Amino acid sequence: MTTASISGVVLHGSGETLEAEELRQRACTELLRQAAQAAGLLDAADAATADGVISEAAAGAIDALLEQELNLPEPSEEACRRHHAAHEGAYRTGERVRVRHILFAVTPGVDVAALRKRAEPIFLDVRCHDDKAGQAADRFAEAARKWSNCPSGGQGGELGWLTSADCAPEFARELFGRAEVGVLPRLVHSRFGLHVVEVLEREPGVAQPFESVRGAVAMALRQQAYVTALRQYLRLLAGQAVVQGVELEAAATPLVQ
Repeated sequence: MTTASISGVVLHGSGETLEAEELRQRACTELLRQAAQAAGLLDAADAATADGVISEAAAGAIDALLEQELNLPEPSEEACRRHHAAHEGAYRTGERVRVRHILFAVTPGVDVAALRKRAEPIFLDVRCHDDKAGQAADRFAEAARKWSNCPSGGQGGELGWLTSADCAPEFARELFGRAEVGVLPRLVHSRFGLHVVEVLEREPGVAQPFESVRGAVAMALRQQAYVTALRQYLRLLAGQAVVQGVELEAAATPLVQ
């Protein structure tokens, strides 16, 4: 394995193998830690560790660095109204979906690429039978009983009626504020693993006027601006550092959920 490092600081232990995304996250955090030291916000004696865990002082210094370096304009009224109009479904209240799924669980040590290879044929099979009345229901339920790592597999993958509050945020994003019914045309990724998901029914809920969700809309736009600015800043830092053994371009932004 090629040793991954940022300006000579190694990002992993000897013989340790990391998933590409975890390695990128460590690299981004190390770029920020070193930038905080260069800005005088963190003691030069603060040392990186091979397990990727930074000190409490480093975490505080990175927060201070980002507050200092990121230019985050306040979203305008016009931008907020445009966002609300384009994402009206995301601001509905009372929206519910009746769902079933097949879970391919991610557990410590699991090879995610191999897990995807196992999930994709099942996904394609139930997806291909989605428009065949009767067959689709039987095919999905049978696959859930056979393959799902969720206890719901025993009930054919049925999760019942869900609201967004019932789901992990990354799972809810794939289900709510949309019109899709049937097997979703993509594997859904969550902290629990890979899901083949079928939406059986939808209750659309009630649309909320802009005035009543103005604060939530502005917060969403601030978060988008933060993510964009942080990614640009990381690219700048990477261009100034010596980066070895890690591809940063596809990196998910650290410190952002």
